[in-house]
Amino acid sequence: MEKTKKHAKLTILDLTYTAMFTSLIVVCSQICVPTPVPFTLQTLAVFLAGGLLGWKRGTLSVAIYILLGIAGVPVFAEFSGGLRVLLGMTGGYIIGFLFTAAAVGFMCEKLGRKLWVLGVSMMIGLAGCYLFGTVWFMLVYTQKVEPIGFISALGTCVVPYLLFDIAKIAVAALVVNRLDKIIKL
Repeated sequence: MEKTKKHAKLTILDLTYTAMFTSLIVVCSQICVPTPVPFTLQTLAVFLAGGLLGWKRGTLSVAIYILLGIAGVPVFAEFSGGLRVLLGMTGGYIIGFLFTAAAVGFMCEKLGRKLWVLGVSMMIGLAGCYLFGTVWFMLVYTQKVEPIGFISALGTCVVPYLLFDIAKIAVAALVVNRLDKIIKL
């Protein structure tokens, strides 16, 4: 009986943390500089979710965020929502957040939350997101506008964001590293 109560508390706690980080991703999605591929703080929230919650709960937070958006809730950048956003030019980056959270969370669970582990895991997660999102962008852009090569797509979708994303990695790595010493999620 006692084991069941403890398990239920952990499950409720897991759901609470997952919902909190889904909400953080939603809020950070609205902190946005509108461009063809918007500058947002989404990836910062995804890094935090993966780093603090681990790969399962962090990835679940991102999955719930995506499902809310698919359902039409305006959770994506610039208060947009719906399947059309995911099927649009930037949809691959949103889907790529799943890989980012999973990569960061997995590496943190296996190697700890040292600054170097966090930095490397976030770079790997971001690279996966960039790769998936850029290939997706190329496919949609080619279908809707004109053919575009990988290097041109990187110049449009990745290069302008590199410094901003490096800054987000630095902030997220520091926050996760410091919070890990204070609280255990």
